Amino acid sequence: MRIAWLGKKSPFCGNVSYGLAITDALRQRGYDISFIHFDTPTAPNLGRYGRSEIRDADLVTPDSEVALPYLVKSQVYTIPSPGAQRELRESLERLAPDLVHASLTLSPLDFRLPELCQQLGVPLVATFHPAFDAGLRNITAGGQQLTYQLYAPSLARYDRVIVFSALQAEVLARLGVREDRLAVIPNGVDPDLWRPGPSPLAEQFGGRRVFLYLGRLATEKNVEALLRAWRLVQPRGCVLVLVGDGPLRATLQAAYGGDDVVWWGYEPDVQRRVALLQAAEVFLLPSLVEGLSLALLEAMASGAACVATDAGADGEVLADGAGIVISTQGVTTQLRTLLPVLRDQPLLTAELGRRARRRVLEQYTLTANLDRLERLYAELVPLHRQAA
Repeated sequence: MRIAWLGKKSPFCGNVSYGLAITDALRQRGYDISFIHFDTPTAPNLGRYGRSEIRDADLVTPDSEVALPYLVKSQVYTIPSPGAQRELRESLERLAPDLVHASLTLSPLDFRLPELCQQLGVPLVATFHPAFDAGLRNITAGGQQLTYQLYAPSLARYDRVIVFSALQAEVLARLGVREDRLAVIPNGVDPDLWRPGPSPLAEQFGGRRVFLYLGRLATEKNVEALLRAWRLVQPRGCVLVLVGDGPLRATLQAAYGGDDVVWWGYEPDVQRRVALLQAAEVFLLPSLVEGLSLALLEAMASGAACVATDAGADGEVLADGAGIVISTQGVTTQLRTLLPVLRDQPLLTAELGRRARRRVLEQYTLTANLDRLERLYAELVPLHRQAA
């Protein structure tokens, strides 16, 4: 089967991780994947598709890529150039895929895809990533709810919309997306890559026990609440490692710097991220809104004791003893109570780490994710061929 995958390759975010992991795994299963993403050629002779001397035959090779021009691109949204829609249509006509899968990039093109694919006679699948908190307990959650309201009418025109949890599906169903068009396929990770083990980075933390956060340093991630709790408790013999970057880094680092906080920054190397999670005894995710955090699943698979808010589907993942779930309200107060317990009870953190990995093996492996995705593809493509 030939798949045209629309997604992101930069800047790094959960959408990027998802798209690269899924497309690489699909190629290993024999799928012909063409990756269409927003990019700007770095040299004048690269041509419209972002590659030099590109031929039509190249566009249908397993490693083919198509670059769409853009005006603005961030971790959250993308504004395409005026000619991007034409480039997309011409690319799809050349590629002639059996199915289009859009890992939605929060772009105006997302709203044009249903009509375009209908004209081309190609089934269209979306993966809808935006974080949410169904409880609307804070301003950030309210803003994300507006995103869902904006997207729902368009998503209703996709052949299938993949979401990561039943709770997320309920939100979209209430907004008018038919239930038979919603497919709950949770994120998955490779437990052979993300696994417990000795970390080559452990010595860098001077023998201290590692509490780790991995993600953007942005308002919706609520990292300041974690830092306030850390300053109030100041756990002896422990270090808080913040892996990631974002608009709040400079402000937070100025306010909460100290020897017991390591500002690691963005880590592009997968093996070093594996080593960081292997070094972590406790993983902390204080988000106000979430979808289903890949970083959380990676930490669980690595055997870290996990503490996360009940935003999005993260509370669902950690339910029934696979981790500690806290409310998005009063995060600092809750962590101020929990941090001393996690510091003083290494047997508890070890047991939570074992349960976390077991939960991933049971429900959140990349293999299970791909099996469900393949069944969805196999269902849609024959239906469209019959209709044609």
